[in-house]
Amino acid sequence: MNLPNKLTVLRVAMVPFFVFFALAAFVPHHFLIAGLLFGAASYTDHLDGKIARRDGLITNFGKLMDPLADKIMVLSALLCFLKLGFANVVLVLLILVREFAVTAVRQLAAESGEVVAANNWGKAKTVAEIVAVCVIFAMQWVLEMHRMGLYTLPAFETFAAVFGWAGEALVAVATVFAVASGLVYFKDNARLFRDR
Repeated sequence: MNLPNKLTVLRVAMVPFFVFFALAAFVPHHFLIAGLLFGAASYTDHLDGKIARRDGLITNFGKLMDPLADKIMVLSALLCFLKLGFANVVLVLLILVREFAVTAVRQLAAESGEVVAANNWGKAKTVAEIVAVCVIFAMQWVLEMHRMGLYTLPAFETFAAVFGWAGEALVAVATVFAVASGLVYFKDNARLFRDR
């Protein structure tokens, strides 16, 4: 297994750790730790692609596993946010449906001997999701430090409400990119359905 593919596998392996800390309210600074782990996992996404293109190490395994690792990473974070009340269930469901639909397209392509790699819309969707998750973790850490008594936020309830709205807006933007990229995948691969 080459280095980019090892980084992709590492990204998946990091998921249980940031999920644990995201939900571990008994651990001080748990949102900071979860955010840093998620950020590190996200950076492997940039790094594996960069190394694969630079060194000519692009493989079918990487084309399939890289977007799958992204899905596992982002959806795990969004499901944590649902449990914690930081994300709207309808938006997360739209993203989930998009991911399952695109996976179905990839499966149809694989049966025809094709590999459907990520397109630019899919990459933009992933960036929007990663930014949303990282910012939400950061905002929740700020609120967590106030709750721990490390400093006092003036008008804490206002800050909490604004951070909540900002998080919802970021997830909404990511959802728009997710739906748009899903439609592009279906349009670009419509032949797979016509041949059935």
